[in-house]
Amino acid sequence: MKRILFFAVFSFISLTAFAQKGPKIEFKAKDNTIDYGKVYKDNDNGVRIFEFTNTGDAPLIITNVQSTCGCTVPSKPKEPIMPGKSDKIEVKYNMATGPIRKSITVETNAVNADGGKVHLKIKGEVLERPEVNLMEKKKVGPMQ
Repeated sequence: MKRILFFAVFSFISLTAFAQKGPKIEFKAKDNTIDYGKVYKDNDNGVRIFEFTNTGDAPLIITNVQSTCGCTVPSKPKEPIMPGKSDKIEVKYNMATGPIRKSITVETNAVNADGGKVHLKIKGEVLERPEVNLMEKKKVGPMQ
């Protein structure tokens, strides 16, 4: 009888531990990553949007959004996000030529994030268009 009672109490405690109450943040981007792809510096302003939803049962508060370097500037919502509501975090990359591999840390009160922190990533490559010199003579044929 003691074993059955112990097992019932243990099961109840285990189930309630998994049913977390509070705010939960779920990002729309797969793997919390936005891929710029290959973009040209002169055609892109570098702004991307991470959309998220509070899937919990309490207001979600984003306390801080921080990038790993000054070339990426994130902005966060100022007001709490109510349960079931969505919002966005805007990220602006400075479009320096070369590969993009940057991380953004979002600090929240979300119970489904380890320590309340969620890591976002941006990746891609910024290209620069080659200059075309109209005065340069074009080469014709395989021997020239």
